Amino acid sequence: MTGFGVRGGAPRPGVRWSLVVPVKHLGRAKTRLALAAGGLREDLALAIACDTVEAALACPGVEAVFAVTEDPRAGAELTGLGAVVVGGEPGTGLNSALAHGAAAARRRRPGAGVCALSADLPALRPDELGRVLAAAARHGRSFLPDAPGVGTTLLAAAPGHPFTPAFEGASRARHRDGGAHEIALPDVASVRRDVDTPEDLCDAVGLGVGPRTRELWETVAGSCLRSQGAP
Repeated sequence: MTGFGVRGGAPRPGVRWSLVVPVKHLGRAKTRLALAAGGLREDLALAIACDTVEAALACPGVEAVFAVTEDPRAGAELTGLGAVVVGGEPGTGLNSALAHGAAAARRRRPGAGVCALSADLPALRPDELGRVLAAAARHGRSFLPDAPGVGTTLLAAAPGHPFTPAFEGASRARHRDGGAHEIALPDVASVRRDVDTPEDLCDAVGLGVGPRTRELWETVAGSCLRSQGAP
């Protein structure tokens, strides 16, 4: 058996979640989108993060969103959306930033589960996220793989269970091998489609992105399509 499954797979009644969303300093964010976005790369990275956080906050199962960032511009925008901005991250990588945010979340919302969510899900749908979180409530620790099936876009630890992130690279295998239950649900593409490359962005646009990302899309679309070899 993987993870700390609830007997019989029964959901935990009333579980609500603190989402921990790591947002890089905009000067270092989404560098692989530079070819498509050019001088708008930082604006696009911020738009993607804001659309992700706004959709997450609209999910009924979400108690709060804790955005871990040291970028003042991102912090101000995300605070305006209703996220709790957590600074003072250790500066030793994504997983330590997530652990730092999770500790803050558990101090502020001790009765909630903790869930790491990628900051680059511009097509995120609150109802699809809600279905994933409901599935996560059946297990002590669980995760959702990304669209290519190599990485992870969501890692959940129910109340009373350890939060042990192992993101970056082939994190799907690491989370699975570490005992977390892999969530397998149909029709949750918006929660799996993270964006790192121009091709990813085109795929997300096909699903339907949030308003900030959509506003910038028309500007970068030509470059994005050229990077895919379109005529």
